[in-house]
Parts: sequence; C-alpha cells; structure tokens
Amino acid sequence: MDCPAIITQVTNPKEDEGRTPGASEKASQCKASLKKQRSRSILSSFFCCFRDYNVEGPPANSPSVLPPLVEENGGLQKGDQRQVIPIPSPPAKYLLPEVTVLDYGKKCVVIDLDETLVHSSFKPISNADFIVPVEIDGTIHQVYVLKRPHVDEFLQRMGQLFECVLFTASLAKYADPVADLLDRWGVFRARLFRESCVFHRGNYVKDLSRLGRELSKVIIVDNSPASYIFHPENAVPVQSWFDDMADTELLDLIPFFEGLSREDDVYSVLHRLCSR
Repeated sequence: MDCPAIITQVTNPKEDEGRTPGASEKASQCKASLKKQRSRSILSSFFCCFRDYNVEGPPANSPSVLPPLVEENGGLQKGDQRQVIPIPSPPAKYLLPEVTVLDYGKKCVVIDLDETLVHSSFKPISNADFIVPVEIDGTIHQVYVLKRPHVDEFLQRMGQLFECVLFTASLAKYADPVADLLDRWGVFRARLFRESCVFHRGNYVKDLSRLGRELSKVIIVDNSPASYIFHPENAVPVQSWFDDMADTELLDLIPFFEGLSREDDVYSVLHRLCSR
C-alpha cells in the first residue's frame, strides 16, 4: 500500500504547479475566488460551488463495495455533471447510534478532517502540530499534521451547539489518532472513516441518509464537493486548507452556525441564503 493512500485529500496546488487544471482544480479556483469576496458577505460565499455539482446519484441496486485504495477525493470524474436522481433507500442499520440525552434536540453537524480541519503530509514539516506514527505494510511511517488556524475555537463552539460527527474518507489507522490529538474536548460524538463511505464514480461519498438522523437537521462541512454530491442542499462548503496560517475560514463560520443552531431546520436557512 502506498503511504498517501491512507489519507484521502485534495491536491495541494503548491505541489502540483504546471499541471493542466482539471475538475478538482476548477473547484479550488472557485473556492479561492469566494475567499476574496468574504469581506463583503461571508454567508453568500458558501454556495457558489453548488451550481457546478448536480451529480447523478447511484442506482438503487448498486453495491456499496469499496475499491482498491486510492489517493484523492478532490473532484468529480469527467461526465459527472448530470441531473440528480434519488439516492438509494437508507439502510436498516444506520451509521450512528441513538442520540444521547446530552444531544437531544440538537442538529447534527458532519465535519470533514483533511483540508477542512488539518493538513497532513508524509514529508517532514518543521512546524507540525502533531507527528502521528502509522504502520503500513509492517513499517512505521511518520505523518506530519498541521492544524488549521482557529480550529480549537471552532470545535469547542460546535460541540456546544450541535451533535458533532467526524466523517473522513481517510483510513482509521491515520484519522483516529489524529482525531485523538485534535479533539481534546470530546466534541465528536462519533467518528466515521472510509469504510462508511459509498464509493461512487471514482469518489468516496458521504451518504447522509445512512447516518440515522433527520436530513432536515443535518449539515455537512467539507472542502470537497465530491464528498456530498448526494446531498448538496445540506452542505456548507469550505475552502481547502494546506498551510496558510492567516486563514480565518473556521473563525468566520462560527457566527453562521450560532444562528443556524436556532433554526427549525437547515433547509429554511440554506435555501434562503442560496437564493440571495
């Protein structure tokens, strides 16, 4: 197994200069342009990427079998921009346990890991916040992890307002120890990894209907539109983060989520913002 195959991340443009832009690069350019507009309207920037990702859901009889390990989940495959069709019926057994008394009445926020909260690399990083040993084919490799600016404030506030779930397409052998170091407050009530994704048209998709929560009360925070192509109406997109220590994306999101936590359902807010 290749080392990078345990982490599902988008491509760092700094490590990919000179390559012809593809779907994932175009999505990153879209999000970068939104970043420039954030001073005028933070909330309006969340939704520009929805227009480009009306993607076909899987047929009802398609198996959710994971393929051989892949490295990226940063964009859609060519020809994927098609009319949305209904996704498969939810399974009899859901991914999440019953809601606890502590979280009763709260909405569920599904939060991505790589390029949303942290950036990880097998190449040494001098200012890494964490160094996580990962065993691959009998050999221990070091993973260098950078925390996104303001991630501590973001997680603590989200834990107060919502039932928070970590959902990553990376493997548990890497993501679980990173989450242990990142989440010192026990914000994440559950952790879901690659085996909980649906592999669809070359991407690991996070099917929110499999969580066992009412969809009108579920939000997904993710840097990769490919991850939420089944439920774009539930998504709050964020710009992919690699190493910009002046980034304020997570800090900017806190007031928005404070307001969203008081609403009856997520669609009433997300649809209204999108229409603006």
